Parts: sequence; C-alpha cells; structure tokens
Amino acid sequence: MYAEIFGGLVVTCALVRFAQYYFSDASPASDAAKPSDGPAANTPDFRAFQNNYLLVYLLAIAADWLQGPYVYALYAEYGYGKKEIAQLFIAGFGSSAVFGTFIGSIADKYGRKFNVLVFVITYALSCMTKHSPNFATLMVGRLLAGIATSILFSAFESWLVSEHNNRGFDPNLIADTFSKAQFGNAVVAIVAGQIAGIVAAQFGKVAPFDTAAVVLAATGLIVMLSWSENFGDSRQTVTGGLRSAWHMMIADEKILLVGIIQSCFESAMYLMVFSWTPALQAASNAMSLGEIPHGMIFSSFMVCIMIGSSLFVFLMKTQPAELFMRNMYIIGVVCFVVTTISSNVWEVYGALLAFEVICGLYFPAMGTMRAKYVPEVTRSAIMNYFRLPLNLIVCLILYKNYENTTVFCLCAVMMAIAVICQQRLFSASKVSIGTKDEWTREERAELVEEGDSTVEDAVR
Repeated sequence: MYAEIFGGLVVTCALVRFAQYYFSDASPASDAAKPSDGPAANTPDFRAFQNNYLLVYLLAIAADWLQGPYVYALYAEYGYGKKEIAQLFIAGFGSSAVFGTFIGSIADKYGRKFNVLVFVITYALSCMTKHSPNFATLMVGRLLAGIATSILFSAFESWLVSEHNNRGFDPNLIADTFSKAQFGNAVVAIVAGQIAGIVAAQFGKVAPFDTAAVVLAATGLIVMLSWSENFGDSRQTVTGGLRSAWHMMIADEKILLVGIIQSCFESAMYLMVFSWTPALQAASNAMSLGEIPHGMIFSSFMVCIMIGSSLFVFLMKTQPAELFMRNMYIIGVVCFVVTTISSNVWEVYGALLAFEVICGLYFPAMGTMRAKYVPEVTRSAIMNYFRLPLNLIVCLILYKNYENTTVFCLCAVMMAIAVICQQRLFSASKVSIGTKDEWTREERAELVEEGDSTVEDAVR
C-alpha cells in the first residue's frame, strides 16, 4: 500500500508540474504579474542569477540532508543511549537559539557572503567531529551544527533578497526563486538520502559526514568565486544591530506577526519530524501490519513537499500569500487533530502527507512574506529572532519527552495560533492588486470586508 501511495503521489506531482509549465504563459494572471519594466523572468541575467543561487543553496541543503539519516544512528553505534543522544540534539537546538541571534547581526554588519562562508567552515568542522566517539567532542560538533543551521536558514535568504533587489529584478520574481528552491530541496533530500545510504554501506556510518564536508567545500568555492557581498547596516555594532532589529520587530505589527507564525509553524513541523516514526509504527502495530517502510515514507513526504511547492505557483497567481496560507494553516490544524485522535495507520499517514504538502507551500510563501515585510538593514538578525522561540520550544518538548498524542495536540494548538496570526496579518496588510480579473469575487469581497481601502478602490 505504501508503494502504491508513493506512485500516486509521483504521478500527481508530475501532473501538477506539467500543468504549471503548460499554463504559465497562457494564464492572464501570469501576464499581469510580469513586470512592466526592468528585467523579466526569462532574461538571461535573471536566469543566471537564479540558477547560481539555487546551485549554491541546494548544495548547502544537500550537505545538511546527507547527515540527517545517520546522526542518531552514528551516536547509537558509538554506544550512547536515548538520554545521551537527546542531550546532544538539545545542545544543537540550544546552540542555534543562543548563538544564532548574534550570528544574524554579524551577517548584517560584516556581510551575508562572509556569513555563508562561516557556515561552510562551521558545518565542515562539525562533520569532522563525528570521527570521534568522545561525548565532549560530539557535543562540540552539535554546538557547531546549531550555529551553522542558524546561518543556513537566514544568511542565504538575506543574501538572495538583497541581491535580487540590488540588481533591479522585479520583486514579484522572488516568489519563483523560493518555489524552485523548495521543490529542489525535496528532490535533493531524496537523492542525498540514497547517496548517504550507499556510502554508509560501503565505508561506515561516518562516511555520509565526510561526503557532506566535500559538498560544503564545493559550496564555499562557488560562493567565493561567484557571489558579491551585501550588507545590512554595516555602521551598526553587533549589539546595536540586535537592539535595532528588536525595536523594529516590536514596533511593526506585521513583522511581529510573521515571526509568531514562523515560530508556531516550524515548531510544529520539527516536532512532527521527531514524532512521525513512533506514531506511524504504533498505529501500524495496532493494526498488526508490521514494521513501517521508513525510506518509502520519507520519499513520499518529499514528493508531497514538491507538490506543495508547485501548487504555490498557481495559488500566487490567484490570491495573496497572506490569504491562502491562512487556509492552509486551518487544514494543518485538522491534520494534527487527526493524528491526535486516530489510531488508524492510514488516517494518520494521510494527515501527515497532507501536512507535508502544506510544508511545500509554506516555505516559498513565508520567504515571499519575509521579503515583503522584514527590513533589509536588519534582515538576518530579525530572521534569527524568529527562530529563537522555535529552538526553545523544540528543546523543551524534547526534554519533557511527551507522548506522541500530547506532542501532536501541542502541534494543533500552535497551528491554531498561526491561523489567528495569519488572519491578523492578512487584515493588517495592504495587499497590492494587479488587475481585477486576478481575484475571485469571494476573495475581493473578503479583502473589502477586512477594510483595505486600496482593495476597495481596485474592486470598484
């Protein structure tokens, strides 16, 4: 049954991608979304810029995915139990929470390219620590990995948004880059998982980390040769940048709402990552279906993310991200309610697959909203402030070691908070309208009901 579901998802993904490319030129909304002046989406300059960023970003993500399947397994092979392994994982999230915020301000002051190179060195050193079975050495590796993760999810995007704007590309085009990055992320995850399995079988469980270090070296080389440097406010001190970022975030409701939404959604997502295996296995055991096929399920999750990232392109042509993501979060609440109350493995699996589709929509949508609302001068620092509650929440849940049903219930609550905040963001935002034909009657009516005078004028 798992294989049949995977096959159906692959076919669905292929159909969605085909429809995306087939209708991309014929869609009136697509035409309306094209910039009236400046570089267009199909110009060589934009394609070269986008492809360069995607190459670097996907190599960095590949280095991360190569390690993922074997972190726990390597610690277990070194003889550590669940308690010690949990301490190592908590150290990684704690490091990201403590040091990540400062790293963001450093990126704004000293440059995003510089920070990406720090990511390469830091993550490569983390990989090297995996050769030692010493607990203290492994702990240092987790601390380094936490810092690297903070950079991965802030400096890359900050560099992209700043460089995209500096080169004069239309702001609407950045959503396309985020969508392709998320689609590529899922593809890379599947491929990297297979490569990690092959090298681990041939050379041992530390080999995937060595492979990741090689990929990181290639990433750093490309960045050094092809990326230009850009900054936030280089005149600020690091602590001054942190204070400035904090004041901007508190003073602007929309920035604060984006941060709360990100913290809630990504906390639920990370907790789901830790919980899906025991939840599905327990449901499978209850139905006497035996061991679940972990590799097949993981691949199915990644295909769902690919479907979501492809659907994002269609949805962006019909309504603003502020609106459709609210609806997606509502579906997310339902998904976690199902995983909380159901003991049927197929119902739980279906809910998790649906949530993965939402993840595929979330990342390009959130990237687009951050590009719109987060100020350039403190972008990296603010983005790492957004990750602070996420890391603290995950550390707390891992430390408490709650039952799966409790974890999924907490995920449902966090998704409900995301729904409320997304609705408020939608209400507070002045969403720009391309043409009247791009919006359905229901969407225009809802925009007007929220009191957006710009939309009222557009509807009239």
